[in-house]
Amino acid sequence: MSDDLKLELRHVTRRLDGRAVVDDVSLGVARGQLTCLLGPSGCGKSTTLRMVAGVERQDAGDILVDGRVISDSRTHIPPEERQIGLMFQDFALFPHLRVRENVGFGLSGDKMAARARVGELLDRVGLTQFTNAYPHELSGGEQQRVALTRALAPRPSIMLMDEPFSGLDNRLRDGIRDDTLRVLRDEGTAVLLVTHEPEEAMRMADRIALMREGKIVQDGTPYELYSHPVDRNAVAFFSDINVVTGKVSGGQIDTAFGRFDAPGMGEGDAAEIVIRPQHVRVEFFRNGTAPSATPSHGTPMEAQVDRARFMGGKSLLELRVGPNGDLFRAAMPGVFTPEPGTQFWMTLPRARCFVFPVG
Repeated sequence: MSDDLKLELRHVTRRLDGRAVVDDVSLGVARGQLTCLLGPSGCGKSTTLRMVAGVERQDAGDILVDGRVISDSRTHIPPEERQIGLMFQDFALFPHLRVRENVGFGLSGDKMAARARVGELLDRVGLTQFTNAYPHELSGGEQQRVALTRALAPRPSIMLMDEPFSGLDNRLRDGIRDDTLRVLRDEGTAVLLVTHEPEEAMRMADRIALMREGKIVQDGTPYELYSHPVDRNAVAFFSDINVVTGKVSGGQIDTAFGRFDAPGMGEGDAAEIVIRPQHVRVEFFRNGTAPSATPSHGTPMEAQVDRARFMGGKSLLELRVGPNGDLFRAAMPGVFTPEPGTQFWMTLPRARCFVFPVG
């Protein structure tokens, strides 16, 4: 791990009822960096966050801040001494305190400095006019901003955020996420954020740690995870997928769409070719004459529209392909809703396909 890491987890494991809910997790978050723990419900994301916060203790492994151990087999610094900010999806504001009192709740020392800090943060999130309001007088988005400023008020060097935007209306979510990200970057805070939404992780994160069944299966930039997924499930977590199966013969997989290279796979291995709907290529069916096969696009297959839907900004075609009528999805830009039964030629561009071993 690099010397500039603010937060570091080394081989952290947490067991519940004999099962490893977090299994040998190693992860680093640098200063000023936002890292997302991304994965489905129950994969260990929130448990990892609680161990960093100190409200749960790991069964094995080390947690360090600035290279100093805050929790291992011998040491366990309590949550209130870790100087780590916490922000959760329910905001947890004190209903009987005004906005300024909520934000300043964790501040101690010079009262003038505390008031100045509260005023500075409320100004930065556009809530100055609500200084004397109570939480119930605010919208959900305004309450979220108050929760953010309260967590940032003591100037934590690390912020932990557990699904902080999930309770917000979709219309508000994008703007509030962007405002939150701007404030966190201005503060130079190292952020570990838990989410189950790939779009949110792609939008906010500098790095994404994709979790599955307690393990981190892939860790990298959003581009790396999207463009170089480690397996079929990693592709499917970020988008719909189409899958073609086959066996390796002579270093290639023979399919109805032509042959695909299978680097690193053995003779006779079961394999699957995965492609996202937006990368499927369709051409109008003219005179029943198939376009020629090419090295880059392979062999065209006859496809018939089963259903077409406009999704706002794009259209989704469900196509029945080949003699077995296998279902494929193709995403097209703009409005494109051909009638059911409309025929196309469909190909799978090789540069857009992922090839993985089965199992």
